[in-house]
Amino acid sequence: MVRIVDYGMGNLRSVQKAFERAGSEAQITSDPRRIRDADRLVLPGVGAFADAMHELQARSLVEPIREFVQSGRPFLGICLGLQLLFESSEEGDDRPDGPPAGLGILPGRVVRFDLPAPYKIPHMGWNQIEARHAPAWLRSIPDGSYFYFVHSYYVAPDRDEDVAFATEYGMPFCSAVARDNIFASQFHPEKSQRRGAQLIEAFLTQ
Repeated sequence: MVRIVDYGMGNLRSVQKAFERAGSEAQITSDPRRIRDADRLVLPGVGAFADAMHELQARSLVEPIREFVQSGRPFLGICLGLQLLFESSEEGDDRPDGPPAGLGILPGRVVRFDLPAPYKIPHMGWNQIEARHAPAWLRSIPDGSYFYFVHSYYVAPDRDEDVAFATEYGMPFCSAVARDNIFASQFHPEKSQRRGAQLIEAFLTQ
């Protein structure tokens, strides 16, 4: 069973529909027990990093997500669900208690784009990916494939080998990470038409 984490932020139904189109039942849940018992887990999300961590903590979902990842079962993070895997974020770093902490599953942090004109923030729309250390189950997606992005911050992993795909937007940035059973993308597979469907299908069969 694919389970999609509901913490009150994100386009959950569109993610669920993308999995259903791929032929898989996908359940939206905020139940810690169901998150622990999932065969595959998806952490989506849009919005602010600190607010998302607050909601995960308030719903007692932080440890179930960490335990699932440690179990070795397939995990997919999408957009904010990628950023939350890291240790901290510049989004909200002006708070009195300092930068908000993330799940700390991957080493690194989330940083804000600092781009010259004419690049706009947020980075929004279609852009290309290029493989760095893509997992074997995604090697059927060719370099130059287009995916859909909406974000003002990007992840800066400490380990180069965690970078699965990179994208150019005024500078090269990490647009997806992969390590062991973890794959997470800054782009939205559920909004990325044929290539997004291909990615979801591959995730279901790895």
